[in-house]
Amino acid sequence: MIKQTENIILPLESETVSQGADKEKIEGIVHSRFMKHLRHVPNSRMEIKILSSIQFTADMLDHSDAHVAKVLVDMGLRAPRMAFPVEFLDFADSCLMRSGWEVGGPSQALIELNEHWGRIGEDKFAGFKRQYSLLDDGVYASG
Repeated sequence: MIKQTENIILPLESETVSQGADKEKIEGIVHSRFMKHLRHVPNSRMEIKILSSIQFTADMLDHSDAHVAKVLVDMGLRAPRMAFPVEFLDFADSCLMRSGWEVGGPSQALIELNEHWGRIGEDKFAGFKRQYSLLDDGVYASG
């Protein structure tokens, strides 16, 4: 049910989407818009095409980029970290730092995505390498 190219596995729509509940219909809409836009992105790098298609789909459906990425990962999308929006990577890294039985722990799809990242050679410690910019409130009054 998946199409694989190099380090990327694209999701295929399941058979139950067309006849299932509202959640599965939303997944079908996300999948169809994502796949249609993926073909039209004028770039040779597949990671950029995936990121652009996630952002386009999110804009068209008025959802967040992270939500669309999560739906696609749940449907089988496996790609390098570069192909995902920052909000989704923050969510995934936060979930993967928790135990599986904790509230907010990783789903099976996130665990499989993390294993995929390990197989393709992504940095194991990327979730820990976060930078938090500090804002210096340098407001000075002259007078």
